[in-house]
Amino acid sequence: MRRIACATILIAVFAALLPVREAEAKYCPRVLYRATRLVVVTVPNMQATGASVRTFERKSPAAPWETRSDPEPAVVGGNGIAWGDIYESLAKKGEPLKREGDQRAPAGIYRISATSGAEPSKLPGYLPLVPTKQLCVADTNSRYEGKTVPQSFAGENTNGENMAKFSPYRRGLVIDAAPRLKAQGGACIFLDVRGHFDAGTDARIALPKEWVDYLQEWAAHRFAAIAIVSEDTVDRYKGCLPPSDTATDNGVSVPLPVRKSAAKQAS
Repeated sequence: MRRIACATILIAVFAALLPVREAEAKYCPRVLYRATRLVVVTVPNMQATGASVRTFERKSPAAPWETRSDPEPAVVGGNGIAWGDIYESLAKKGEPLKREGDQRAPAGIYRISATSGAEPSKLPGYLPLVPTKQLCVADTNSRYEGKTVPQSFAGENTNGENMAKFSPYRRGLVIDAAPRLKAQGGACIFLDVRGHFDAGTDARIALPKEWVDYLQEWAAHRFAAIAIVSEDTVDRYKGCLPPSDTATDNGVSVPLPVRKSAAKQAS
């Protein structure tokens, strides 16, 4: 009887580990092992500035992704995208690697670490932007590179962006794409507001205000990630991302205000 009991326990433990083993077999980025909400930003190629954005959700990290929105227009960096520091192993010869000041958004899959804005908010993890209080450090000589800290904390001569003084940051999401220390792989990457799409950004992802409002609410209540990919390189993630042709809920396009309410109800 004792042997039977031990065998039963081993089978149960093995079965519980199956979803993790399947995820590991694909060598998916670590951030996807916890993410249950995903923003996918897609450009036709790594030089393109015009992008489309879709959102996906799943009940658990082992469950399949389900589409939560139709494609919406956006823009990325003025020179397109480039492989982020931790994804350089996926790059082929001649493809751009992300560097500070190159006006390219970082290609890869990253955690959305916070929401931010100039106005007060009760969203969990919200970063209120106050002048001199939030400096996003873009200084490769600073140990705080890629982090948002007070200017006084980083040092008066430290290079970075005073987020409260930059109007597109009045509402946005912080993308955790900081490079390894002194890798010069670019820092301070955000998803924020843009009213026009005729040109790219310095390295950010820009969307209309109503979409940023929606994504703030939607991403704040779950472990959320963002994938910044090009159509000609997405296969290098070996099936870790949802297919681009996934249908919307019952094939019906739902207006943004309804989706925002649904996000609140799911939180």
